[in-house]
Amino acid sequence: MRAGFPDFRLGTVLATSFTGTLSERQGNPVERIPTPQRLVDWLAASGLAVPSCTPAQLELARELRESIHAAATAAAIQDPLPASAVQVINDRSAQGRAAAVLTPEGQRQWLLSSDSPVEDALSVIAADAISIIAGERDGRLALCASPTCRAAFFDTSQSRTRRWCDMNTCGNRQKKARFNANQRKNPSSAD
Repeated sequence: MRAGFPDFRLGTVLATSFTGTLSERQGNPVERIPTPQRLVDWLAASGLAVPSCTPAQLELARELRESIHAAATAAAIQDPLPASAVQVINDRSAQGRAAAVLTPEGQRQWLLSSDSPVEDALSVIAADAISIIAGERDGRLALCASPTCRAAFFDTSQSRTRRWCDMNTCGNRQKKARFNANQRKNPSSAD
């Protein structure tokens, strides 16, 4: 993406990928959309290309991100959904006028209005969050087992027992930490 910024972690589920734009929430948080242009970049990488974004729209996006995270976390641990988070998600979903269209290649593409493309993109993300939190899709919401991450993710594995939001980051980090701890306990096993 852009030099000087952390890479995006793009998953297969739009809403939880969006919440991943703030990672390591319980450790040293990493903000992956610190500027309006980074939000434009993330939206483009996620199939929701917009021409530009204002600082106010970035704040709306962050408010939606945090609301999705709060609601998804509550759903994952089977707590009541926070009313304020539900309200933000519903408001963003209702404000959009995006339309799904079929490309000649048989792919879904989003048409965003030229009047409010960022708001339309946020409505698509909010609608995706509603779909997974309401249990309309095959899978389950879970929280990353990494104590510094705790990201909400949508587990579509066959067994529904996935532990990490991303095996290449959190999972590998935890496996490496376990390996290093075992090496310290049993230094002779490294020979």
